[in-house]
Amino acid sequence: MSSIKLPYGHDSLTLDIPDKNLSRVIVPEEPEITEDESSLMQKALENPVKSKRLSEIVDDESTVAVLVSDTTRPAPTSKMLPPLLNELYRGGIKDENITIVFGLGLHRNQTEEEMEKLVGSDIYNRVRCIEHDRERCRHIGDTSNGTPVEIFEEVLDSDMIVCTGNIEFHYYAGYSGGGKAILPAVSSEKTVMTNHEMMRDDKATTGVIESPVRTDIEEAAQMVGADFLFNVVLSSQKDIIYATAGDVIEAHRKGVKYLDSIYKVKVEPSDIVVVSPGGYPKDLNLYQAVKGLENAKNAAVEGGSIILSAKCQECLGNAVFEKWTRELETPEETIEKFNCSFELGGHKAANIAKMAKKFNLYLVSNMPEEDAKNAFFKPAKSIQETLDNILAENPDASIQVMPYGVLTLPMNQ
Repeated sequence: MSSIKLPYGHDSLTLDIPDKNLSRVIVPEEPEITEDESSLMQKALENPVKSKRLSEIVDDESTVAVLVSDTTRPAPTSKMLPPLLNELYRGGIKDENITIVFGLGLHRNQTEEEMEKLVGSDIYNRVRCIEHDRERCRHIGDTSNGTPVEIFEEVLDSDMIVCTGNIEFHYYAGYSGGGKAILPAVSSEKTVMTNHEMMRDDKATTGVIESPVRTDIEEAAQMVGADFLFNVVLSSQKDIIYATAGDVIEAHRKGVKYLDSIYKVKVEPSDIVVVSPGGYPKDLNLYQAVKGLENAKNAAVEGGSIILSAKCQECLGNAVFEKWTRELETPEETIEKFNCSFELGGHKAANIAKMAKKFNLYLVSNMPEEDAKNAFFKPAKSIQETLDNILAENPDASIQVMPYGVLTLPMNQ
């Protein structure tokens, strides 16, 4: 018997699996890191990709907007800001000319405590910090795909725009990071919705850099004139193991190449896949946790079972998503509506519906059972009991476990 821990909120759950059934624990092929986080970030900032150093671009008169992730993202902003700000100070920038902008996209506003925690108390009390306001956006043109580029005016009015964030797989933009700090993070609702409609394209999928959503995002970032990128890659333990800086597209590509080398894992599909998104904040709500499910589908045989273990302390996490799950009764109905009328939030319901037609979906969470059922999951309170029940019906079932489902992307051999 093998005991495996899966992150669950801020804690973990333990699962015992018979050795004869356990095919593989799918974990990142993370290298041993001998360099500390500060050194990795400093080297990236000192050796930017296809760009001058940030300190060589700014001067003492420049105003700078530093775009950072909100609380739903795992980007270690409080670690990233000190070396980034020091690089700005090296170029003569003073605190009063810096504005830190939390990129909310269409997410909820944050509390003061959440914002202070994200950037650190010292920086929060010293540097102006504001949240993106999608009602205060200005139109600067349209992308070649017809997306109106409407950006938060505080960002547009800055002399310099610095994008930060972390790079991981993204289920329709291919990868996070890069220009996503512009679109959707500081864009209007109309801009976000138009861009996200492209997720219906078959190429809009995880681990594909040519996703039309990503291409549109990067065109928008270039139109805005995003000046500099600072992104990191995190380990399964949320440590910084890689950093990249410089040109918003080229530096991002370098980070993507590194990410692929450790997080794309070749597998043979199994009868059962047990997946955790990776704990907080990735399982804060079902809206976020489904990203782990999206990756796990590549590791399961069609007709097999996927057990999603996600705390979901904020339940569904999106009003539109909740509306779709309550009003639409079958996967077929949900998919048909999505194909006819795109609505952001409804896309999550449609994605789950598509998977529910191919797999038996189970959800171990703190959510009310009725909400899980409405989202086409079989609700469960115990991950162990759920697995044991499936094995009772199929004692020879092969099992794979993904403790860090958002990070790892199974690829069929």
